Amino acid sequence: MNKTKKTVSVILACVAAACVIVAAVLGIRQLMEYQRHHQTMDNLGEIALGEDLQPPSPGLSGTAAPSPSPTPVPTPTQAPTPTPEPTPEPVENPYREQFLANEDMAAWLQIPDTVIDYPVMWTPRDEIYYLYRGFDGSKDRNGCLILDTDSSLDPLTTNLIIHGHNMKSGAMFGTLTDYEKESFYQDHKEILLHTRDGVRKYEVIAVFRSQVYKKTDTVFKFYKFFQADTQEEFDDFYQNIKALSLYETEGQAQFGDNFLTLSTCVYHVERGRFVVVAKEVEGGDVYLPITP
Repeated sequence: MNKTKKTVSVILACVAAACVIVAAVLGIRQLMEYQRHHQTMDNLGEIALGEDLQPPSPGLSGTAAPSPSPTPVPTPTQAPTPTPEPTPEPVENPYREQFLANEDMAAWLQIPDTVIDYPVMWTPRDEIYYLYRGFDGSKDRNGCLILDTDSSLDPLTTNLIIHGHNMKSGAMFGTLTDYEKESFYQDHKEILLHTRDGVRKYEVIAVFRSQVYKKTDTVFKFYKFFQADTQEEFDDFYQNIKALSLYETEGQAQFGDNFLTLSTCVYHVERGRFVVVAKEVEGGDVYLPITP
C-alpha cells in the first residue's frame, strides 16, 4: 500500500514537472512570436517614412504635404526705346534765285498775310549800304531791310536785329506798327525767316515803343542786345522787353532761346523806334544747298 502511494506520488511529480516544462516552452515561443511581430511593424514604419522623408501633415493621413508654389519673380519692364524724329528731307529753297543773284542777301523775311515779304541784306563792310538802295544796288528811297552788322546767322547770335524804313506807302516796315493793336498780333503771331539752310520760325512775344538813346544814358537799349552768354544777360533783356510790351503775349522764353527783333522809325519822341520781338520756335523746312 505504501509502495503504491510512493509510485503515484512519483508519477504525479513527473507529470507536474512535464507540465511546467511544457508551459515554459509555450511561454518562450509566445514571447519570440511577440518580439518578431513588433520588429516587423517597426521595419514597415521605417520604409513608409523613407518614401517622403517627413511624416504626413496633420489632417493629411497617408498623403505627402504639398510643396509650396514658388513666388513668381516679376520680369522687369523695359522702357520702350523712343523713336527718333525722322530727319526732314531737304527741299528746294524757294529763294534760291535771289540768293544767287546777290550774295549780300542774308535771308528773306516774311510775315504771312501781310505785305512784309522782302529780302534782308547784310553788309558788314558798310552797314548802311542798302539804306537807300534797292536789291540790285540801284538808288531807291525805300531802301532794303538790313540785318544789323553785329547780328550773324553763321555762327548764329542770340538776337538777330533787322532794321527797315517806316514808309508812308506801307512798303518795307511801313505796316509794322499794326502790331500796336493786340487783335493784329493775335492774327499774325508767326514770322518766318528763310535762310540759305532752311526756314526759321518765330513767335511774337513783345511789342513796344522805344528810342535810340545817348551813349551816356543808363537805360535799357534793345538795339545793343545781340548775345546772351549768361543767365544775367538773358534776364536783363527778357525782363525789359516784357515790361515795355504794350500788351501781354502768350509766348514765353527762357535762357538759351534765340530771338528776332524788327525795328523801324516812329515819331512819338526824337529818334523813336517801334519794336517787335519774336522768339524762335520749332524749325521749318530744310533746304538743299544753293549751287549755281
